[in-house]
Amino acid sequence: MHLRRALLLFAIVLGMAALAASLSRPVDRQEATRDEPRDTGPATASPAPTPSAPSPLSLDASERDSVKLGAGEAATLEVSVDEAGAVEIPGLGLSASADAVTPARFDLLANEPGRYELLFTPAAGDSTEPAGTLVVTSAG
Repeated sequence: MHLRRALLLFAIVLGMAALAASLSRPVDRQEATRDEPRDTGPATASPAPTPSAPSPLSLDASERDSVKLGAGEAATLEVSVDEAGAVEIPGLGLSASADAVTPARFDLLANEPGRYELLFTPAAGDSTEPAGTLVVTSAG
């Protein structure tokens, strides 16, 4: 007797779910676009100019090289490392984590010309070692 009631209840729930699904069917995209009028007039506003993307700069911490950037220029600096740790640019107050697969990434806009040391601290140790230099040159 309980099995019959359970099966009947299951059949009712299944039927209600099918009914709800058929009533909430999404509108066909072709039908919706046919009913809406198309605007074929000219655009009234011109699109805003797209700012230029920052220039990419790359540096390998094991090479301890330097990269140059003009003052006031935007750039993205990626610093590759051999092991997990943190890369810092103390002169700019920036730090980012990195590992052998994912370089540290810095979005830069340095206005003051000068030399900014990059430091690397391995995750497994406390010793900090030089990782390179960012040289910001005067504009013009």
